Amino acid sequence: MTAADLPLPVRVAGRTRSATSEPAVVRWALTAVALLFLALFLFLPVVAVFIEALKDGPLAYLAAITDADTLAAVRLTLTTALIAVPLNVVFGIAAAWAIARFEFSGKNLLVTLIDLPFAVSPVISGMLYVLLFGAQSFLGPWLLEHDLHVIFAVPGIVLATTFVTFPFVARELIPFLESQGTEEEQAALVLGASGWRMFFRITLPNAKWGLLYGIVLCNARAMGEFGAVSVVSGHIRGQTNTMPLHVEVLYNEYHFSAAFAVSTLLVMLALVTLIAKRLIEGKTREEKQVRAPASP
Repeated sequence: MTAADLPLPVRVAGRTRSATSEPAVVRWALTAVALLFLALFLFLPVVAVFIEALKDGPLAYLAAITDADTLAAVRLTLTTALIAVPLNVVFGIAAAWAIARFEFSGKNLLVTLIDLPFAVSPVISGMLYVLLFGAQSFLGPWLLEHDLHVIFAVPGIVLATTFVTFPFVARELIPFLESQGTEEEQAALVLGASGWRMFFRITLPNAKWGLLYGIVLCNARAMGEFGAVSVVSGHIRGQTNTMPLHVEVLYNEYHFSAAFAVSTLLVMLALVTLIAKRLIEGKTREEKQVRAPASP
């Protein structure tokens, strides 16, 4: 019998010892290292942002986040997310459904293309849209002739944001759909349900937590995107500056307190995203435990 054939936990010298058990000092040391890294690279920077934002007092903080340019940046950020996220939801559901349920030529290519924004720098993504819709592009003269503005306008920001965020929903839904199996769907079809009815009554409800998880991540990235949006926006104050771009403008103009004040909005968005992520993960685990067959 080899070591791989030994059952776990293993009885060593008359004692039962789990393969994952370690002395208390090791566990405490590992926990301390993890907490130290969290304090240095997460907790302290977040605290520093709020301290700098409130350095000039609550009134200055409120003035910074209620400034007309700040409100315009918030509106543009929300508008971009409200357009980009639903588009990615539709694409993600369609792509995940096709990949998880069908075999077709080009399936591996589709999976690879979904991951493309992860491999391409966001700045390069923005440059691609400048090459496609800029004044010197092939479509540039036609766009100018018809008074259509894509680059240095809201449409360009939406396109760039949609591009860099479209993998999130699909990438979260694909493993959920693959792990479900097809037994319930086949039973629904046998009982006479149509394909659409089966999808909306069986498939989508079973994958709802994966869908919500993808939406949360997609929305967070859409609101926090900087690189691609920076290239296509033109940095027009009050018109094409999203919240991350507005923070950069304020910081470059030495309005440090105002820059950190706007940054706190993004930090709070990140915290809300983490809380939502944690809640969805908990619901997902509970649902898996309920759906899992009982052990013999």
